[in-house]
Amino acid sequence: MNLQIFGTKKCKDSKKAQLFFQERRVPFQFINLQEKEMSKGELKSILGSVKLDDLIDTESKVYEDKNLKYMLYDKEEALLTNPLLFKTPIVRDGKRATIGFVPDIWKQWILESKK
Repeated sequence: MNLQIFGTKKCKDSKKAQLFFQERRVPFQFINLQEKEMSKGELKSILGSVKLDDLIDTESKVYEDKNLKYMLYDKEEALLTNPLLFKTPIVRDGKRATIGFVPDIWKQWILESKK
């Protein structure tokens, strides 16, 4: 497994995701979206598993501050330039990805990696 967890240090679900993998001794890389933007390649890889609209956190302060509810905008560009627009955590294992805290899917990934 080559896990990446994209999130923020303040996000409770990001912390829960990290704890989930730590408890199972599954190594991962945590990418703090407050410090590092997601690359275009990483986003494209995630979009193979997740819909673009599902990645945007319409409840976020950034979404509200930029008044995106009432605008037409390039969603990919908005996410790449405003990483705090992402719903978190985004857990990525190669070409597979999930949004939010979904331990049932992650358990399946772990089982598949042991085969």
